Parts: sequence; C-alpha cells; structure tokens
Amino acid sequence: MLENRRFVIIGFFALVGLIYLLRLFYLQVLDDSYSIESSSNSIKRVIEIPFRGQIYDRTGKLIVYNTPVYDLLVTPYKAKVDDTLRFCRVLGIERRDFDSLMNAASSYSRVKPSLFLRQLSKEDFAAIQDVMVDYSGFEFAKSSLRTYTAPTLANTLGYVSEITKSQLEKQEEPYYRQSDYIGQSGIEKIYEEELRGKRGTKFVMQNVSGVYKGPWKGGELDTMAVAGENLYSGIDLEVQQYADSLMVNKVGSVVAIEPKTGQIISMVSAPTYDPNLLASRYFSKNFAALIRNPYKPLFNRPVMASYRPGSTFKLIQALIGLEEGVITPSSGFTHANCPVGCHNHPATGTVALGVMHSCNPYFYNVFRRMIYNNNIKNTFKASAAGLDVWHDRISKFGIGQRLGIDLPSEYKGNLPNKKYYDRYYGEYRWKFSNIYSLSIGEGELLITPLKMANVAAIIANKGYFYTPHVIHSIGDKKTVKPEFTVRHETGVSAQYFEPVIEGMIGAVEGGTARRSKVQGINIAGKTGTSQNKRGDDHSIFIAFAPVEDPKIAIAVFVENAGAGGVAAAPIANLIIEKYLTRKITNKALEANMLKADYMSKVILPGQKKPVPPVDTAKKKPAVPVTPVQPSTVAQ
Repeated sequence: MLENRRFVIIGFFALVGLIYLLRLFYLQVLDDSYSIESSSNSIKRVIEIPFRGQIYDRTGKLIVYNTPVYDLLVTPYKAKVDDTLRFCRVLGIERRDFDSLMNAASSYSRVKPSLFLRQLSKEDFAAIQDVMVDYSGFEFAKSSLRTYTAPTLANTLGYVSEITKSQLEKQEEPYYRQSDYIGQSGIEKIYEEELRGKRGTKFVMQNVSGVYKGPWKGGELDTMAVAGENLYSGIDLEVQQYADSLMVNKVGSVVAIEPKTGQIISMVSAPTYDPNLLASRYFSKNFAALIRNPYKPLFNRPVMASYRPGSTFKLIQALIGLEEGVITPSSGFTHANCPVGCHNHPATGTVALGVMHSCNPYFYNVFRRMIYNNNIKNTFKASAAGLDVWHDRISKFGIGQRLGIDLPSEYKGNLPNKKYYDRYYGEYRWKFSNIYSLSIGEGELLITPLKMANVAAIIANKGYFYTPHVIHSIGDKKTVKPEFTVRHETGVSAQYFEPVIEGMIGAVEGGTARRSKVQGINIAGKTGTSQNKRGDDHSIFIAFAPVEDPKIAIAVFVENAGAGGVAAAPIANLIIEKYLTRKITNKALEANMLKADYMSKVILPGQKKPVPPVDTAKKKPAVPVTPVQPSTVAQ
C-alpha cells in the first residue's frame, strides 16, 4: 500500500515537472513575444493604418479616395535637436510652432511617440527623410489624406479629423490611439466602422540610431492592414455639381430623391465649401474660418434647417381630407367668411383646381372640416379631438419625426397636437381660431427640406416611401442596410392621389410654376412661400417627374427669395431636366438662375437689414459668397 503511494507521489511530481518543461519550451522556442520584448532595442512593432474605404456615385464615378502621405512622429525623451533653427528650416515651420508642438507631445507622453507634423506629401518626405536621420527621437509613419474629385457634397460626405480626448475615453473597444483619425460628421461619421478598415502590424529591425534594417524574421509575424469597405451612393455627381452651381450666391437647400428606392440623387446645402479644405494639414485654421463665416457653411441645411412648409403642405391636407372623407375630388368652396386671403384666380370647384391655384380659403375649409369631422360645431373639445386625428394622419408622411436618413443630426421638426397647444394656452383654452394657420402650412409647423422632398416622393409613389439614404450599398458584396428596404405606407389610398397630381401638373403647366416648365417632360409640382419674420419670405418648390414613370422627386428651398415660382421652381425644374436628359434647353432660364443673387437679401444675426455685397478690392465690408474663397481659408 505504501509502495503504491510512493509511485503516485513520484508520478505527480514528474507530471508537474514535465508541464513546466513544456511551458518553458513553448516560451523560449515557440512563442516570439518574449523574444520581441527582450529585443526592444533592435526590434520595433509598427502599427499600419489601413486606407479608408472609397466612395462612389451611382454611375461608378469616384467621389472620395485616399492620397498617401507621411506623418512625422516624435518621442520627447529621445528627441535631440542641437540646431533648432536649422531643424525648423528643414521642415518649413516657425520656431514658435516647434516649441508648441514639442510641448504638446510632452504633455501627452514623454516616452510614447506622438504626432509632430501631419500629412507631408511624398515630395516633402523625399526631400527631408535623409536629413531627419540626424535627429534622434523622430520617425515617419505612413498615412493617407482624404481627397475629393470635385469641390462638392462637403456637408453630406462630412470630414475626418484627429480623435478627441473624450472620444478616446468613450470608445467601447481599444481600437483608436492618440492622433488617429476618425469620421466626425456626415457619411464619414455614420459609416466609420465600415470605412476605417482593419489595422496591420509588422516587426522591423533597426540599429541603435533607429535606422531601418529590414523586416524581422522575414516578416513571418506581420499581419497586413485591410482597407476599409467602399461605399456606393445614389448621388449623381454630374447633377450634384450642376445643382451646386445653381445655388451659388443663395442660402438654402436642394434635395433630390429616387422615389422607387429612396436613394438620394443630389443634396445641396448652400452656402457650401470645398471639402478638401478640411482634409489638409491646415484643418484647424480652415475649420475656424468656416465657423466664423456668418452664413454657416458647416450647417447641413437639408437635414438640420427648419422652415414653415407654406403652400406645399396643402398637398398633404388635400390627401388627408380625401382619405378622411370630408371632401371629394369634386368638392368646392367659396371665399366667404374666410380669415385667410387668396390670390386672384378663377373659381376652385375641385381639389385639382384648389392645388393648381394654391387657394388659401379652399384649404382653410378642408382643414376646418377635418378638425370638426364635417361638423360645424365649434367647441374646444371638438378642436382637440380633431387635431389629434389630423396629427396622426400627417405624421405618417414623416412630418414631425426623424426619417432615419444615414446622416447625423437630422432635425425632426414640429407637428403640433393637443398636448402642444395645452402647454402653450392651457388645457381646453384654445380653439380653431388659434390653429387655422396650419391649414396653409404656417403657424407652428416646422419641416426640413429633406421631409418635403420625401413628400414629393410619396406623391410620386401614390402612398408610400422608402427611408431616404445616401449610401445604397456597402463593400464588394454590395450589402444593403435592411432598414432602407422597408416600405412605409401613409394610409392614403392610391386613388386619392390622382386629383392632387392633376392639380400639381396644372400648377406647372398654367399655374404658379408655369414660367419654368420644361418642354417634353411632364412635371408635377407645387410652389410654396414660407413666411419669414426676418426679411423676405422663403421660396419653396417640390416636384416629381416624369409623371407617368417618376424617376426623381425634388425639393428646393431658397431663403429670402420670395414666392416659390420666383427661384425655387426654376432651379428644381432645371435640375430635373439635367437628370433626365443630361442637357438644358431653356438657356435663358439657366443663365438667370446662375447669376441670381439672393444671398444679399439675407439678414444675418445682429443685423436689422440685409448688407448688400460690395467690391472687396475697394476695401469695403465684404459679404462672403459660396464656396468659401481661397483668400479667406488656408489651402
């Protein structure tokens, strides 16, 4: 018995010893990590940053790509610069810049490398790399610069910049490091995970002076960086640039959508800027200049600006009224006893004529019937109950909520209901006379240009829409986000869209938008004039074409331009023709819109009246124009 125990004990210790020997063999022979650590003076671990994914338009044209550049890094405790002035001359910087950069690097870490100078071109790198060998503590790292094929889509594409301290601290996975780049706005932000790719690692040999001596172990431990996935957008680059040109010297938006898919064809935020400005080594200076610009070119108006929809909202009123049964296609109203005025036009005995002539009393009566459900009894409770039914119907058109576009900071707007007015006036202390301005798209209603373009798409589709989106597919597999394939129904029967579309065709052919109609293309449109307390009213127009097979739905907003037929309708119809035919037939209209300047009518914050543009050569106060000029922003 004792003999057996002795063998068990001996066996146990032998097993433990064998385990230790195997572990030692693994660490010393098989595992390279300790070897790398012990050779830290001669073996260096280098993180390779992948190229970000590229972005294409709907025709396959490249919009955003990467240009290889080099970053200069510094490790402060290793840095040795005997002749600072010579060093600054080599790099083309001032002495104060050198001191500032070194202090920033030391504040981050004295023992870790950090950014000293960013985005040196291949030519700059070639010119100084041999000289930099004389300065210990400095090293180069390959990087890339976002580059744009055209100076367009700045707010939609967004920009990348150095990750902030708070972003570093909040990241869920330890992916980013100090001085890494990350998407900060637009598509670059929303699709950051898809665009950023996968980092690589390589081990290189270097001598005591830090001079590269080749890959360690022939690179067998290296892992390759994997480029980010490419994004394929619905943007038509040619049409986008044309829309940009029409919106020069104007403040406002253009949003064009493909109705059958929800893909964004064009998205203009005016005034705009060249996206290359925020992709250069002068990012901070350029960003500060754009922030100071009083016309706010960094503000993405298509999804963030809010306006009263004006008469364009009458289209939804007509559709809801027809679905609710408070009117029929042949319903007519007089102007008698109506608190809203109207334009001089023939009688509006049908829905189509009401839309065509944009008759205010007509839609006042439609709204009144909806609120009271065809009952003339005017009570507080009737107004409240009817308003909530109306609110629920309108909300199905995407009004008063975020549509879910793949861009950040979408504004949901405002669609008032009973609770809204109860908070303002007190419960049951308001009635129809307080809210009737909603009937013509005024009052407390607030929408974005994106929402009204979506309304045009809904009417084109006769009752449904797909969530508007800029990117339609991702990567080589052309993956489509499932949320962009969901069909959203408005609950309005297709038959009720016919008289409304008839009225929209009439508005373009012989109504408020007749001056900008396009020969050979059947366009259905509706003008709107959004009331504005500060200066002239805003010009609005929404449309879709061709009516028989809609391929484009569009909304144009031009601030302080007056009636919808003055500026917004001509711009929209020119863009429609450009998209559908690739040419422009009405050259006179095009010339007028290209030279039109409504920016001079904009009243800026702190002003009581517009400041007209002046000749800057005579050293008078200047009004900035679009795009931001190179003279005011570093290149």
